[in-house]
Amino acid sequence: MGCATQGEKAAIIKNLREEGFQLKHLLKAFHMAKSTYYFEISKKDVVAERNQEILEEIKVFLNLTSVGMVLDVFIRELINRGYIVNHKRVQRLMHEAGLLGKRPKEKYHSYKGEVGKIADNIIDRNFSTTAPLQKWTTDVSQFNFTWGKCYLSPVLDMNTNEIISYDLSKSPNLEQIERMLNKAFDKFPSVEGLIFHSDQGWQYQHALYRNTLQEHGIIQSMSRKGNCYDNCIMETFFGRLKNEMYYGYEKDFSSYEEFAKAIDEYIDYYNNKRIQAKTKWMPPVQYRIASMCSA
Repeated sequence: MGCATQGEKAAIIKNLREEGFQLKHLLKAFHMAKSTYYFEISKKDVVAERNQEILEEIKVFLNLTSVGMVLDVFIRELINRGYIVNHKRVQRLMHEAGLLGKRPKEKYHSYKGEVGKIADNIIDRNFSTTAPLQKWTTDVSQFNFTWGKCYLSPVLDMNTNEIISYDLSKSPNLEQIERMLNKAFDKFPSVEGLIFHSDQGWQYQHALYRNTLQEHGIIQSMSRKGNCYDNCIMETFFGRLKNEMYYGYEKDFSSYEEFAKAIDEYIDYYNNKRIQAKTKWMPPVQYRIASMCSA
């Protein structure tokens, strides 16, 4: 065991502890201090957590485009967003998750040209915030079943990752967007100065959408045409939701009503129970409440 690194020894000790061996005896046998053991384990946990974050980004990317043609572009994008990655690491994570060779899923495209007014890209990939209710984002995602298609339109807070409101519909129409906005403003009626980001979809160019935002003192922001990374926070949520309750489970939902119930249950779980590193290991709603109480 003299050739093993401290990290390898710590990993072995951790496995033996899970089998019922006492830590003090293991530390003595491996000639390791308790502080060293916990330091090495925490390092491994950080690496595993970071790899999981990268893997979630990869899964989102797979649903946006073709991997083989633009892997270099994707890796550069990860590096720009603060991840330390190279081709080998990305390919290893994809191999371990069984993602190599998968094709992108059919995606809903709401862009139909300039049918209304295009807003400036105020966000410009600056997703940073200091408190809840500063920046929201929205988009529409498509779900395919043997009985038809349906579309999810949520509002997400960039600070807490909370889904502020959402609407599921069999048709991606203006009524869906109106219902979503009404739910959001019923929940938070005073959001003057908030920046609301989206892509250039026809819904967000429409006068009804733009006027509703103006009535609430909201600043509208739009991604550049055809650039999925300008709204990657929303794409990440869609990727997470689909990987956790949709991909591989499509046949479990025999009707629109069954899927609508599952979406309601998932978003309730996501908002109130699912912990995230970004929210200091609190669910989004709990993190929002804690942030606003301490402000």
